[in-house]
Amino acid sequence: MSVAFVKEESAEAASETLLPDRPISPHPNLVTQAGLTVLETQLAAARTAFEAANTIEDVNERRRQSAGPLRDLRYLAERIRTAQVMAEPASNDTVAFGNTVTFSRDDGRVQTYRIVGEDEADPKTGSISYVSPVARLLMGKAVGDVVTMGGHELEIANIR
Repeated sequence: MSVAFVKEESAEAASETLLPDRPISPHPNLVTQAGLTVLETQLAAARTAFEAANTIEDVNERRRQSAGPLRDLRYLAERIRTAQVMAEPASNDTVAFGNTVTFSRDDGRVQTYRIVGEDEADPKTGSISYVSPVARLLMGKAVGDVVTMGGHELEIANIR
């Protein structure tokens, strides 16, 4: 008899709803205090979504609806477990994790980014990961220092 006519769950249907784990970065999981709070909020939302999915009667639909939240629960729990909350930078003399740095490019563009953890980085809103190529070049540099990236120069204008 075809699986389409059987109400009980099948191994095939179960395997379709198991999502692979989200990749975990090999880098230390450095976060700001705000970044840790966001991870905790996301974990609570994933837990709520998972619990809601588990109230669905149809077993196959329950598996489909809970697959995403379950994957997020595993990822977020691990990221929170390994989080290393970094203190605010002690000074603005050199670029460090948590600083906001403004730099000018040799093409005239001026950009400002805060250097944060991987999970909280969002270049569209003004934050980049400390492991990004730009952040790696800027870390430890001072106002007036020039770094080269891809044949272009970046000059640090401000650190806060």
